[in-house]
Amino acid sequence: MYKLNVNGTSYEIDITASESLSDVLRDRLGLLGVKVSCGEGECGSCTVLVDGKPETSCLKLGRQAEGQEITTIEGMGTYDDLHPIQEAYIEEQGFQCGFCTPGFIMATKAFLDSNPNPTEEEASEAMSGNICRCGAHPYIVKSVLKAAEKIRG
Repeated sequence: MYKLNVNGTSYEIDITASESLSDVLRDRLGLLGVKVSCGEGECGSCTVLVDGKPETSCLKLGRQAEGQEITTIEGMGTYDDLHPIQEAYIEEQGFQCGFCTPGFIMATKAFLDSNPNPTEEEASEAMSGNICRCGAHPYIVKSVLKAAEKIRG
C-alpha cells in the first residue's frame, strides 16, 4: 500500500509498478480533471502540481508520488468559490473545448507562485509547455495576466 496526499486528503492505495500517476488519479481516485491527451508528456493536459511544481502526471509513476503533496484542478476551487485563476480563465475566455484547461490552470498556478507580476512575453513562454489544439493561446496568456492582477489585488 502506498500513501498519497492529494488535494489535502490522504489516501492509502495499492499501486502497480507500471501505473502512472494520471491513471491513479483518474481511474482510482475519480479525479477526472486530470486529462490525458498525448500520454507522452508533450501536451501538458495532465499537468498537476507535485510539491507545488508542475509535472506531467502521465510520465510520473504513481508510486513515485508517495510522500509528496499532489494538487489537481479539483483542489483549486469549488463551483461556488472559484480560485482567482479559474475566474480569470472564464473572464478572458482562455478556453474553447476546455480539454486542456485544467493543465493550463495548474501550470498557471505554479508560474504565478514564482512570478506574481509577469510580462505578456513571460506569460506566453511559461504556457508554451502546454498545447491548446483549439488555438486559444492568446486568450490563455490574457487569462494568466488577468489572474496575476486578481491575485495581487
